[in-house]
Amino acid sequence: MWTKDDLLRLLTSKLQGQKVILVSNREPYIHHYVGDHVECYQPASGMASALDPIMRASGGTWVAHGSGDADREMVDAYDRVRMPPGDPSFTLRRVWLSREQEQRYYYGLANEGLWPLCHIVFNRPQFRPEDWQAYREVNELFANAVLEEAGSAPAFVFIQDYHFALLPRILKERNPNLVVAQFWHIPWPNSEVFRAFPWKQELLDGMLGNDLLGFHLRLDCLNFLDTVDSVLEARSDREKIEITRNGKLTLVRSFPISIDFTAHEAAAKSEAADQEMEKWRLALGLRDEFVGIGIDRLDYTKGILERLRALDRFLTRYPKYRKRLVFVEIGVPSRSRIQAYRELEEHIEDKINELNWKWASGSWRPVILIKKNTPQLQLAALHRLAHFCFVTPLHDGMNLVAKEYVASRFDEDGTRF
Repeated sequence: MWTKDDLLRLLTSKLQGQKVILVSNREPYIHHYVGDHVECYQPASGMASALDPIMRASGGTWVAHGSGDADREMVDAYDRVRMPPGDPSFTLRRVWLSREQEQRYYYGLANEGLWPLCHIVFNRPQFRPEDWQAYREVNELFANAVLEEAGSAPAFVFIQDYHFALLPRILKERNPNLVVAQFWHIPWPNSEVFRAFPWKQELLDGMLGNDLLGFHLRLDCLNFLDTVDSVLEARSDREKIEITRNGKLTLVRSFPISIDFTAHEAAAKSEAADQEMEKWRLALGLRDEFVGIGIDRLDYTKGILERLRALDRFLTRYPKYRKRLVFVEIGVPSRSRIQAYRELEEHIEDKINELNWKWASGSWRPVILIKKNTPQLQLAALHRLAHFCFVTPLHDGMNLVAKEYVASRFDEDGTRF
């Protein structure tokens, strides 16, 4: 079982003397103009918040897309800025993308192509040649930045997610001395599903540039081995869970990610959380109702519409809970440039309006929708306030909302579905 402390020990002992370079699409800190001055903040990202302490400890370089409107103003001549503000301990190297590159690589190939392909929820993937070309261009841009940061010294490169499937092969071909690892944060489908991807040979070959390739679950690892067997000339070893292609070995391993349980529990036990609970009671107009919660990005993989239909069925079958149950959905808008996400957001709002029109009585309404990012302390307080939490993904990797709810319920009196 790997923990944050284990990873820190690895970085300080086994990789001693090697530069650590982390690669992700999303940057850990963003600079934005607020009026006539610049403010820096951390985006709402579990990945960024989980890896930030690792980078602080390693003192390495984080390579990411510079997406803030004031990001260019804060970097030096080499597109670098020391982070975090006030206590700089690692370097953030920003990569600049044109609007067209961002649209086609990120929203197009990554999130209209690979995302629905890997999450088998019957949302049809979109594959456009121009998106694939942009994806290749952006992987090249990131490769150039990583190679510049690595220089000639030994370096460990840790790549995040499905935005950079081609990056490992590019790096290893240009600098074979790099140690390259990648973690794929979403599921990997079975080989039959992946056959639909038009550029599967190039994408898989890119991923096999890794020395180590990580997935959430062993099933994802085995699905990946099956996919490689059906597409490429390579030798797979199911006992050792590794693949050899052209004499190059890639270890494939499962690393079920989690949360900092101790930190979440401590936050939930704090006086500040007690105060936030009272604020929630006032804001939601709660008296003695049963409270249920859902906390999600507004994404079609999360099963939000399905849980709302379940709530409708529950109120139909068990009328004694009418006027006694309040369900709070924290829905964070996501990828709103993509039509499927805009339509989903509309469908969710329509369904909630329908439920509230159907069941509302006096000042009571069964569903409250809050569409915004909510700070972690406020979420911990809401966890404590709720009698149950709905976690209903249609297909998911490791769902951290479920773990955060359990960690917050130090009273062991909450229910998770």
